[in-house]
Amino acid sequence: MIFLTIAGACKLHASTTEVCSNCQIKTITEAIRISRPGDTLRVMKGIYKEGTITVDKPIYLQGIDWPLLDGENKFEIMRIISDNVTVMGFRFRDVGVSYISDNAAISLEAVKNCRIANNKFENSFFGIYAKNSSECDIVNNELIGNALVEMSSGNAIHLWYSKKMIVKDNVVKKHRDGIYLEFVDESIVEGNVSQNNIRYGLHFMFSNHDKYLGNTFSNNGAGVAVMFSRNIEMTNNTFELNWGTASYGLLLKEIYDGKIIKNKFLYNTIGIYGEGANRIEIMENEFMGNGWALKILGSCADNTISKNNFISNTFDLSTNNSRNYNNYDGNYWSDYSGYDLNKDGRGDIPYRPMKLFSYLVSRVEPSIVLLRSFFIDIIDFAEKVTPMFTPPTLVDSEPLMKPWKNVADN
Repeated sequence: MIFLTIAGACKLHASTTEVCSNCQIKTITEAIRISRPGDTLRVMKGIYKEGTITVDKPIYLQGIDWPLLDGENKFEIMRIISDNVTVMGFRFRDVGVSYISDNAAISLEAVKNCRIANNKFENSFFGIYAKNSSECDIVNNELIGNALVEMSSGNAIHLWYSKKMIVKDNVVKKHRDGIYLEFVDESIVEGNVSQNNIRYGLHFMFSNHDKYLGNTFSNNGAGVAVMFSRNIEMTNNTFELNWGTASYGLLLKEIYDGKIIKNKFLYNTIGIYGEGANRIEIMENEFMGNGWALKILGSCADNTISKNNFISNTFDLSTNNSRNYNNYDGNYWSDYSGYDLNKDGRGDIPYRPMKLFSYLVSRVEPSIVLLRSFFIDIIDFAEKVTPMFTPPTLVDSEPLMKPWKNVADN
């Protein structure tokens, strides 16, 4: 009863304050100082140069006609240190670059139930930086950086030691990493577009029980990196046009018990690169036009690779081990030339997806110059008939005659 009385009293006394150059209150800092918990601050169109604005009360900050908060290339722009803060409808520009502190357009420090939505960020060092926070929403923001060199640039959305966060429907471009998570658990990254970042479109480490749904990662320096994490679900994402000598659509390093389902890997140097990836379900994905669709190293075991479409990749599969500890049954391979006499939709002849030339390239990289030569066709055919170098158990014993339909319908 006491709590309800206090909450009701706060709501009853909540007020709205307008901020503009012609208003009684001319600065956001002053409006926050005189506000009460639950108040709404309506910030009108204009340019606000106030150094670092500290939000230490649960208030609603609403921008009208896109007011601009300018960091003048010197300051962190807004620091939120209170729970239950909402920031909507602002432009943030020119955060100060620092090699000592991670300056951000908006930083969230040890807070919960905050919402950062419908804002625009230009030339940020870090865009949105949340640390030791939980149950916050970062939704429908546009973050366009100006990153040129990795050492002097920050990440668009950076989460550290946080829990139950939602990062949804944001557009992030031209930062070091588009979205970065470290020690972030039970969170959802959904519907974001991350492209033209100089390192990773998405980079996360030591983060467990997270979901990545319906995102697009395009034309980033090295695609997406998933490291030292458990129980990760990646569904309905698109990894495309991530090209470079050390690039890939998706890197899996020391990751366990995950699901990679109904994603599209299109025109990457490597679709999925696995090192120390174990007990992963890789199912119902489409791999098209990649240099290597899969590079699964010998340190990967107990993975299920099934119901995927492998179409027009230079190499469908490569490994560095003479043994195979994974299951590849039930995929569609565009290079498969077998037959199906009993008409059950599965080839009667097992398919060996790893070519000898792929094995040679993994050992001697300069040999790639022999690609498409007649000599390579001969040795690949000989290895297929009598495997001597490629793992004899690396075989799809039930190759599909037609592409898996669920991927095409996705």
